[in-house]
Amino acid sequence: MSQDPPLPDLDAGLQRLGFDRFRPGQREAVETLLTEGRLLLVAPTGGGKSLTYQLPATLLSGTTLVVSPLIALMHDQVQALEERGVPATYLAGTLESEELRRRLGAAARGEYRLVYVAPERLGLGAFRGLVGRLNCPLVAVDEAHCISQWGHDFRPEYLQIGGLLQQLPRARVLACTATATPVVRDEILARLGLPIHTPQRIQGFARPNLAFRVREISARRQRRQQVDLCLSRCLGRPGQAKGTAIVYAPTRRSTEEEAERLARDGWKALGYHAGMEGAVREEVQREFAAGRVEVVVATNAFGMGIDRPDVRAVIHLAPPDSVEAYYQEAGRAGRDGEEAACLLLISSGDMALRRSLIEREIEGQAPDPEVVRHKWNLFLELMRWAEGGACRHDALLRYFGDEAETLSGCGRCDVCQELEGQGGVMEEAETIVRKALCGVARVHGRFGIQAAARLLRGTADERLKWSGLDQSPTFGTLAEYEEEWLLKLLRRFVTAGWADFQGGEHPVVVVTEEGKAVIHARRPARLLLPPVAEGEEQPVPTRRRSRERSEVGKLDAEGRELFEALRAFRIETAREDGVPPYVIASDRTLRDIAVLRPSSIDELLLAHGIGPAKAERFGAALLKVVRRQAGG
Repeated sequence: MSQDPPLPDLDAGLQRLGFDRFRPGQREAVETLLTEGRLLLVAPTGGGKSLTYQLPATLLSGTTLVVSPLIALMHDQVQALEERGVPATYLAGTLESEELRRRLGAAARGEYRLVYVAPERLGLGAFRGLVGRLNCPLVAVDEAHCISQWGHDFRPEYLQIGGLLQQLPRARVLACTATATPVVRDEILARLGLPIHTPQRIQGFARPNLAFRVREISARRQRRQQVDLCLSRCLGRPGQAKGTAIVYAPTRRSTEEEAERLARDGWKALGYHAGMEGAVREEVQREFAAGRVEVVVATNAFGMGIDRPDVRAVIHLAPPDSVEAYYQEAGRAGRDGEEAACLLLISSGDMALRRSLIEREIEGQAPDPEVVRHKWNLFLELMRWAEGGACRHDALLRYFGDEAETLSGCGRCDVCQELEGQGGVMEEAETIVRKALCGVARVHGRFGIQAAARLLRGTADERLKWSGLDQSPTFGTLAEYEEEWLLKLLRRFVTAGWADFQGGEHPVVVVTEEGKAVIHARRPARLLLPPVAEGEEQPVPTRRRSRERSEVGKLDAEGRELFEALRAFRIETAREDGVPPYVIASDRTLRDIAVLRPSSIDELLLAHGIGPAKAERFGAALLKVVRRQAGG
């Protein structure tokens, strides 16, 4: 680590960059980076991550390197820095060769405080030669989740960053990302070669001003109605200047069709997708940034670097490929802190369509089965969230490991609104939930979820007959509900963490420890029941908060400590075996172990994702971690 003179006042450096004050968490992040020399920062898009490396770059002697895949963002940040008198540049393949050589020469002479570089240039000889001549006090890796094969946006060129850091062993290192679950964070540390105990700051994921809603549709007419209803509630009528909206479409064709439809209805609407000419896309972005467009209909190609504060609605016409992708796109709403809506439309054909997209050949080659499995699991996590009956806001925060900011119910999402509206029927709903969970408990570890639904419905089934379950008190206990409705309810148990699947090709359903606590009334059974009929009116957002909130999915203090100890074990083992951390265990597996606190292999096998092979390979070591945390 290079030794620098005492640092100037951070506030003075902040003002030089044109800011009056730090945002929450920024000062602490900068101080951690400067004093510890390492930091993994997870904060949402628009949360001010760039200041965390720009400010130290102006205070430390030498040239800071910033690795970023977003050329438009690099250009904008370099321009803003130069306007503040901070010499900076960027290196990317879009530059003419003569201009690129000029910038490389100036960087080698130490004329810049910051040099932004696209990841694909890291392996080129010209850049490697430059690195050997730089006095580099800090390397910042933006969009660091791109280095993770478990993440939603893996980019192979990011794997070169570890080699870059080996060339600069004295440089401080900042890895920052907007979306990283605990397992992705572990892989970032492993791939970059950073110490296991590198400080991690997770901040700013809570967005209580956003009203998350999911609506299931079965026809184009319903989709149009939902879009129009959301726009009218959030923007009023066309031309009223109440803000802007982004509509994400799954294909280029649907992008163009929806943009044309909204334009016919009077909205100032434009389409945006990667098939358009670059000049056209740039014009759409300029018009949107200037507020001259009310609605942009776009594929996921739109939005990188977009930071318009008055986006009142983000609508997805179909689910994207992961929770990470969804939260990143939905998070572009309400940046000004005012109320905004995030509407996700789903349909019965989504899962089959996504599976076909994941499995399709690329240039005549079938995808790696492990990659297919990984992408499919990411999509299933989003669908579990969409079908879940617990607070959507809190479920997102738990997914990203930001339990400190959960609200025990946001009071604004569709689930919280409907739970509040149940009022006096809540007790009846809890009875239904507990009866259904008892049905899962009856088939626990023996049959799949459909058998549990048939048991509750009282449907004739050979499995129930030969096992004697058709004679149990649970047989037909919820006969008044259709089997499909019961299946939806049971899937919500999985989302809530009360039930889970075990096994390989033919998984069986089991009740988790938290589910047992719900059955025995040690935990509240608050869960939104699936609608009995389609097409129910979407609830209107409100600021009301219910008095009682579900605590489902939270770990107590001892559980959180055990979870972190298990994460440390996972990354150490991954390094020893030379594999990504997710190969050892998923976050869900570690969370289950933290809840179960097993004392034997048999108890460990109850955790999600622990089969006989993993139990044999890692079981003894995992149990040792559990015993050590318990003081045994």
